[in-house]
This record gives sequence, C-alpha cells and structure tokens, in this order.
Amino acid sequence: MYLPGNQKTKKCLKMRGSLSSMGFVGILFWAACVLLACRGTEVQQTPTPGYNFTTNASHVPHGFSYGINAEKQACGNKSDICEDLCSLCDSSFYTRTECYETLIMIDCHEPFKKTMSNLSATDLCTWDNIMSPYDNFTVCTETKAECLWIPYPNKLVETMFVDIHAKYFKSCPTQEYGDPPPSVVFALVMTPICLIPVMVVLVVMKTKNGDRRS
Repeated sequence: MYLPGNQKTKKCLKMRGSLSSMGFVGILFWAACVLLACRGTEVQQTPTPGYNFTTNASHVPHGFSYGINAEKQACGNKSDICEDLCSLCDSSFYTRTECYETLIMIDCHEPFKKTMSNLSATDLCTWDNIMSPYDNFTVCTETKAECLWIPYPNKLVETMFVDIHAKYFKSCPTQEYGDPPPSVVFALVMTPICLIPVMVVLVVMKTKNGDRRS
C-alpha cells in the first residue's frame, strides 16, 4: 500500500519502540524505513524537468505568436491610415510581412497594371505618360512600408520593379551615347595643356616684380 512520506515517517517512529527490543537488526530495519520515507518526500517535491506551466508573458519567446499576430507592434506614425493598416495586419495576418505583400499587390500593383494596360506600346516608352502611375506605385509601396515599420526599399519591392521593367519597358529603345567628335576631344585636351605655360610665365613675372620692389 502506498503511503505519503509524512505518513511513512510517523509509522516508522511508532515502530521504533517495538523494534528496539530486537537489537541490531531492528535498528537497521528502522533506519531503512526512515530513509525510504525521506526519499519519497523528495520525489514528491521535485518538479518534473522540462515542464513549466507558468503563463507569465516574460517567458514567451520573442516572435512567438498565438495563432494570429496578437502582439501589439509599433506603427510607423499616428495617422488614421497607418493605425487602420496596423490593426488590420495584426488581427488578420500572422506576420506584417505577409500583410505588406498582400496590401501592395491589391492597393499598389493592381491599379498600376490597370493604368499600364490602357497604354499602347508607343505610349509606354514616353516618360510623360508613365510618370504619374510609376510615381504613384512608388509612393504607395513606400507609405505602406513606413506604416507597418518594414524597411524600404526591400527585396519584395525591388523584385516587383524588376518585373515591371521587364514586362512593360523591355521593348523601349534606349539612347546610346557614343564618343564625342575628335575636334571636341582635341579642344578639351589641349586647353589645359596650353594654360600650363601661361600660368608658369605669370608666376615668374610676379616673382621678379616682387624682388625688384624689395
């Protein structure tokens, strides 16, 4: 029958009087009984290693999320737009990076694609036609990154810009700059060379005039 440590100890103490009459064997039996009772008490008081059910928030590892991102994170600024974006991301997404990717695809990239699809191949190569949607896309991605406290520029945005240039501006002609005419090169090279002797003569004349005055 199992007995708690305290009960075992009491039983052993009661047995002490009766065992004392048995001599040396009785004393050994009584000592073994006390030892077993003490070990039983230590086993009950020793916590099981690896299991700590403390729910203190300070023991939660950094970055651990209880399902949806329940931890209140910093927002880029206190504007209403940023506060709404931060609340949406923290309540509906596991990470703000996932939220940022979704937002720029819906709010930034989709309007940009819609505008670009209405332009012809010739219009796509004219900066005046694409300057406004291009700037709007840049500002949109940067503003959302600042609100969600995400570094900008980032790898996601850089990849999107590369894809945009490869898709819309690949066929646009590029202006190649060649070497200037030989006459221009000759004038640019000879001008400083001719000025060197003139500067030397002026320095020598200035020095001589100074010596004569002294």
